[in-house]
Amino acid sequence: MPGDVTGTTLRSMTQIPSPAEELRLLDAELRQLDARRTVLLTRRAWLMHALRPPVWTPPPAPATRRPEATAPGVQNVLLLLGGILLTIAAVAFTLVGWGHLGITGRSLVLGTVTLAALGAPVLLLRRGLRSTAESLAGLGLALTVLDAYALYAVALPRTDGLGYTAMASAVLAAVWAAYGLAVGAVHRTTEARTAATDRGRQAAGTGVRVPLRLPLPAAVVAAQFPLLLWAVAAAAGAHAITAALLVTAAFDAVLALRMPPKSVRVVAAAGAYGLGGWGTFAAGWLSWTAAGPSAAARAAALLLLAASIALTAAWGAPKPGVATGTATAGGLITVVAFGGVLRTSLPGEWTVPGHLACGIALLAVVRTGLPEPVRRGVALASGCVQALAVAWALPVVVITLLGPVGLVHPVWSGAPATARDAVAGDLPWPPDAGTAPLVLALVAAVLIVAVRAAEWRPRALVCALTLTWATVFVLPATLELPYLVGLSAHGLTTVALLVYARRTQPQPAPLVLALLTSLSLAFLALASEPATLTVLAALTALFAAAALRPGPGPVAAPASLGYATALACATGTSLGWQPQHIALLVLVVPVVAALSAARVDDVPTRVSVEVTGAVAGLVAVALTVTDPAMLATVLALCGVIAAGTAVREDRRPVGYAATALFVMAAWVRLAAWGVGSPEAYTLPVTVPALLVGALRRRRDTAVSSWTAYAPGLSVTLVPSLLAAWGDAYWQRPLLLGAAALAVTLLGARHRLQAPLVLGGSVLALDALHELAPYIVQVVDALPRWMPPALAGLVLLALGATYEQRIRDARRVREVLGRMG
Repeated sequence: MPGDVTGTTLRSMTQIPSPAEELRLLDAELRQLDARRTVLLTRRAWLMHALRPPVWTPPPAPATRRPEATAPGVQNVLLLLGGILLTIAAVAFTLVGWGHLGITGRSLVLGTVTLAALGAPVLLLRRGLRSTAESLAGLGLALTVLDAYALYAVALPRTDGLGYTAMASAVLAAVWAAYGLAVGAVHRTTEARTAATDRGRQAAGTGVRVPLRLPLPAAVVAAQFPLLLWAVAAAAGAHAITAALLVTAAFDAVLALRMPPKSVRVVAAAGAYGLGGWGTFAAGWLSWTAAGPSAAARAAALLLLAASIALTAAWGAPKPGVATGTATAGGLITVVAFGGVLRTSLPGEWTVPGHLACGIALLAVVRTGLPEPVRRGVALASGCVQALAVAWALPVVVITLLGPVGLVHPVWSGAPATARDAVAGDLPWPPDAGTAPLVLALVAAVLIVAVRAAEWRPRALVCALTLTWATVFVLPATLELPYLVGLSAHGLTTVALLVYARRTQPQPAPLVLALLTSLSLAFLALASEPATLTVLAALTALFAAAALRPGPGPVAAPASLGYATALACATGTSLGWQPQHIALLVLVVPVVAALSAARVDDVPTRVSVEVTGAVAGLVAVALTVTDPAMLATVLALCGVIAAGTAVREDRRPVGYAATALFVMAAWVRLAAWGVGSPEAYTLPVTVPALLVGALRRRRDTAVSSWTAYAPGLSVTLVPSLLAAWGDAYWQRPLLLGAAALAVTLLGARHRLQAPLVLGGSVLALDALHELAPYIVQVVDALPRWMPPALAGLVLLALGATYEQRIRDARRVREVLGRMG
């Protein structure tokens, strides 16, 4: 700066802002420009919209309603109603207005109208009006029925009604069929001529490709009545009427299989199923009610006719499912036919075996060259017959299996004379059941011989084994063999099944059947004391030997222990022991189970053995419920067995059960001695619980004192505290206070929360109990105004303390504020 510039001149000069100030000013100006630009753009958009010419939008076209009915549907309804109305008018004319014309006029009217109705469809078909042609054709068919009625009413009034109806239905069926075929022939001729004159175009413009669909099905319907009505009119009897039904069904089956039009096939199939089923049931009823072989043979002939119709229809059926079902029906009808003859020729107990033999004979068809669906259906029919035969023999098996359970109540009442007396008892034996073993054996043989497919062979063998077992199982009772022979048969069956089970280990069926047989044998042996002891001992040894193999082990081992338990009870009862003394003998079973489980490597067998041993221990405990002293002994022995099991590495948790058994044994013993002090019951629990808690805390330092020590301390301290509050003497509170003080000091010494809290709480409550009389005396000595005054002083002191704390908090907040 030059030296001649004065201070006044410097103060009057404009100051240049600093760069920071200049940047702030520029930012402010830019923000104002952005705001102004936004306003201008908004205004411009509004002006553009205001200056734009309006665009006319046409209103939306109204939604067109779709017609609810199609044109062909409306056409068919109108034609159907028109045909029905014309038919009703024709009926009314025939029945009501018939007498106003002479014989010539009547014939001419009906004949003319009928010919016109039947001839018009030909012309309509040429013009392509097929629906109208169908309606008029239906009217013409109805008029032919009226013509037949008019002929009967005028010319043949004295003719038998059923006979004339049969003749008329036959004539109408022939006429309608001929009419339908003739119209079809004319239609095909017209189509051929049209195709020849106008080649390159289809004949749809001048005619239709298919003839009338109504006359031929109507002819099939009319053909259902002639034979049946003729048989009824001639009073031919039930056999002739059934034959008429079956012959008509055969005719329908031929039509259903051979006629090309689908409508004819559908109507014919319905007639074949309906009349065929009706005729078959009628023939079956005739066979069931046949009094002799001749009547049964006539019914069998009808049934064989029905069976031949079914099998022939199955042979020609286009669908495999229909063929199989029809062939199955045919096979069953064949069995009923021959079985009905055998039923009237053989005794009553051979009825089911006779039908079964017929069903087995059907399997010969399976080896023939018939189509596969037919052979499958016949085989299915044979299987149905065999299943029904087994179901007929099933009640005998059930009674033989469950009947011996009734011997539990009158145990050792004396050996019955026969096996049936031991099995059935008061239950009624099924009638005509003497051939039940034969039925079961035949079905088993068929399963072994006939079923060869690899996928069905294992199942068939299992079923055959079950049926063979059932045969041998029911044979002694069915033949009324002696009681000892029945026991021996059951025993040998059990042995055979166990031997077979060892050879076929993957199959559980032999083992299950052996177990069922042994249970029935054990119940059967309850009728006699020597038989009971012998059978139970034999079953125990037998299943113990079977359990040596790993396959039958999970079932055989517990079965052996179960029978050993029953043997122990039976032996004690035979010796005249009391139940509480028998329990000591039963405890041998848990001991054997524990020792055996330690030597078994198979896990399922080991588990089943241990569970059975535990159940045997429960049985021993149940036998000593009425004797507390013996109950304590048994519980202690069970605890010893459980403790021995817990020695094994994989059965450590059983130690808890052993501890519980020992505690319960001590409690029962104390109760038997009449001890009423709760400490005698709780201390045996507290000491082991505290030891276990200490060991757990030593192994895992993260375990809290509440988990380790609280349960054991609570078991003794809480009951003792409750007892001390109701005790009038000073010894219990003193001992409890000393124990609580010791627990509190130990908790304080080792800084354990659970002993400190529990011990301190019990000590305070015990001291309060001791000071309670004195507190009551002091309260009684004070004036009545003293308690409210003391309460007021306490509240004032609390309020002042609360206010002081609030003031201190405010001071702290102010200091912190000044620091910020």
